[in-house]
Amino acid sequence: MENVRPRYRRATVDITRAAVLLALLIVWQYVTAPLKLTLLTGSGVNFLLIICVLTSGTAPGLCMALISPVLAKLLNIGPMWELIPFIALGNVTLALVWRLIAGEARAVRAVWKPFVAAILGALVKFAVLFFGIVKIAVPLVLKLPEPQAGAISGTFSVPQLFSALIGGALAIAALPLLKILLKGRST
Repeated sequence: MENVRPRYRRATVDITRAAVLLALLIVWQYVTAPLKLTLLTGSGVNFLLIICVLTSGTAPGLCMALISPVLAKLLNIGPMWELIPFIALGNVTLALVWRLIAGEARAVRAVWKPFVAAILGALVKFAVLFFGIVKIAVPLVLKLPEPQAGAISGTFSVPQLFSALIGGALAIAALPLLKILLKGRST
């Protein structure tokens, strides 16, 4: 690998890291889904999305954000297909807010940035899911009977805010370790 230019070596490491994180995300979804604890599953998924965007870059992080709800559905642990675009968009907004505010894990120097990213990212993801699913998809697209509509709306409202906040808190807790692990790997 010594003959490979540093830029390509960095890209290879980032893609490999993102692939490992995506595999962890799939395993996490698969293992926690039978428990029917949205807060547990969602918090882990949000944590892994944030770690991916912080350690592997914007493109891998956004790919993981888009792919994860589709893979969850293919594993029969995700919601209806009609909701997947809204969930993917919520994941993308969370990842983008973290990347724009906190940047790269190895370069986060301002202590306040991850906290702002955690709060703002959770609020934006919550808003996207709430308005997209609860206010648009459920009443206008799905047109479900009230018990089922209420269950879906309940799942994609306040619990999403808390799972994004918990995922962000876990990412903040992991940042010191990530900085140590990534130190000296700037090539």
